[in-house]
Amino acid sequence: MGIFEQMAQYGHEQLVFCYDKTTGLRAIIGIHDTTLGPALGGLRMWPYEREEDAITDVLRLARGMTYKNSAMGLNMGGGKAVLWGDPRTDKSEELFRAFGKFVQSLGGRYITAEDVGTTVEDLNFILMETEHAAGRAEVSGDPSPVTAYGVFMGIKACGKKVFGTEDLKGRKIAVQGLGKVGYHLCEHLRDAGAELIVTDIHPEAVERAKQQLGATAVAPDEIYGVECDIFSPCALGAILNDDTIPQLKCRIVAGAANNQLKEPRHADMLRERGILYAPDFVINGGGVINVAEEYHPNGYSRERALARVATIYDKLLRVFQIAEERNITTAAAADVMAEERMQRIHQLNRMYLAE
Repeated sequence: MGIFEQMAQYGHEQLVFCYDKTTGLRAIIGIHDTTLGPALGGLRMWPYEREEDAITDVLRLARGMTYKNSAMGLNMGGGKAVLWGDPRTDKSEELFRAFGKFVQSLGGRYITAEDVGTTVEDLNFILMETEHAAGRAEVSGDPSPVTAYGVFMGIKACGKKVFGTEDLKGRKIAVQGLGKVGYHLCEHLRDAGAELIVTDIHPEAVERAKQQLGATAVAPDEIYGVECDIFSPCALGAILNDDTIPQLKCRIVAGAANNQLKEPRHADMLRERGILYAPDFVINGGGVINVAEEYHPNGYSRERALARVATIYDKLLRVFQIAEERNITTAAAADVMAEERMQRIHQLNRMYLAE
């Protein structure tokens, strides 16, 4: 499928290819929908094997941000950027400043932030070249802890739905991915009395969880078949697919990773197996709420941000209610909730206001 066909299929507005010979920058900025406002979404740095993989990733992630920002009640559209490279070896001041220049060239249509593979330190370099960035170290800071808190609240909502109680004491929870969000989530779960079973592609991260959190570790390809109450994917996307779903031995899938379903039909597979799925763009919306707070008229407030993030609990219960009322999957119900808000705001935008 060609690039324009992919954009047309899911309604993307713009795809910007960014190349700088001097720094070696290869980045793509995807803007999906700006009905609600400028496209807000982070910059992911990843060593993609092919250009096609990077394009597919940025398109999927940008669309996900549109739905996430709408579901979180933000006046922000959806966008994302991917930077081709290894975050452990390929970073430089010049690289991120070059990216910042491309962001600035869009005139505010896209607001960047940190994401997988990037940090607030990287964002500081970007801010040297553009004002259109959120998640500043001296303001809202690293969004990962706030994202993790939102996922934790979402897991409690799932527990309430499936087990009749949000109490996680004694619940076996398998966490895939111990990055910035995954590890903070594990801390919340440990404090709530859950039993942790973890995995990660980086052995040092697993060892840290074992030593500091008392977690049990399994190999990356074994996590899907672990007997547990809740499976929490906190790594990369497309991990719920034809191969992995039949292996699951859990009642709930609720994690921080973006685009967990490889295809929409995989939500049906989970439903058929009686597994409650917490749509990713709802449960992991805490980070974007946190960075969007920088644009509040009264300035950033951590207390206000955390209060808004806590409502993810109620948002998920609403998703589950829509799914039951309409006899659809929870993934489809989350889309309905986000799309209905965009439609309502779109109608408001038809009203002309004189300047």
